[in-house]
Amino acid sequence: MVRPELIAAACAITISACMPQKNLHPDIHGHRGCRGLLPENTVPAFLKATEIGCDFLEMDVVISGDGQVVVSHEPWMDHRICLDPDGDPINMETEREHNLYRMSVKEIRTYDCGSLENPDFPEQDQRKAYKPLLHDIVDAVDEHALLSGVAPPSFNIEIKSDPALYGTFQPEPLAFVQIVLATLDSIGISERCILQSFDPAILEAVHVERPDIPIALLVETDAALDTQLARLTFKPNFYSPHFSLADTTLLNALRTKDIELVVWTVNEPKDIRHMLDLGVDGIISDYPDRVVRALEDQ
Repeated sequence: MVRPELIAAACAITISACMPQKNLHPDIHGHRGCRGLLPENTVPAFLKATEIGCDFLEMDVVISGDGQVVVSHEPWMDHRICLDPDGDPINMETEREHNLYRMSVKEIRTYDCGSLENPDFPEQDQRKAYKPLLHDIVDAVDEHALLSGVAPPSFNIEIKSDPALYGTFQPEPLAFVQIVLATLDSIGISERCILQSFDPAILEAVHVERPDIPIALLVETDAALDTQLARLTFKPNFYSPHFSLADTTLLNALRTKDIELVVWTVNEPKDIRHMLDLGVDGIISDYPDRVVRALEDQ
């Protein structure tokens, strides 16, 4: 007769094998630096995220009229966060007239995108700031890390792209990707990057041009996993949905496909704890300090 304790152990092993493998220490991605604390996508925000201890600095990039990679969530001056060169508010109805793809970097730097109070982030410390170039961020962060004696972070770079904006607010996908890749190579961070996008055409171009660079598919709808993945002709390294779409079923399915789960944008402490309990591989947050504290409290 088989001993009961052996049966119980065998059952436990079988159940364990069917459970998704939890990541007990997910990577912390500072969203737009640390938007909850400092103006988004600015040098001060990325320096603060480095001090907090982020593994990745998450940011958005667009292209200027003179072909430079600018760190910005929109390819125009958002009226909610930017003042015009005279220090006056930008009208919501005309904000797209301030088109970064039609401006030089010199012109872009005349706008203040840090002084306006952001009601969505009451803890944010406003200060005058302009939209930086990607190399401005990397130079500042790496110097800060060196002087502070901490490991320099990696970069999770979203290539902001919308098919409706091709040619007017951004280059066509292949040209866009080639500019970004050339910039990554020129500043020497290709091996420290994830490239992400909601636009499959962008990710396809990255995969063709540089299959060595990890790719994240950003998703914002509740379509089935296989439906989302079918938008690409290859398997991405990361699957990145809004955190409300993440559950054990999704995590388990991704584990079987050897794809990591990185969720966005997780700000409330209870949601951060839930994602930690779920065992995701990465957490993108406007408040990376809250993620650090939650990990320390585990």
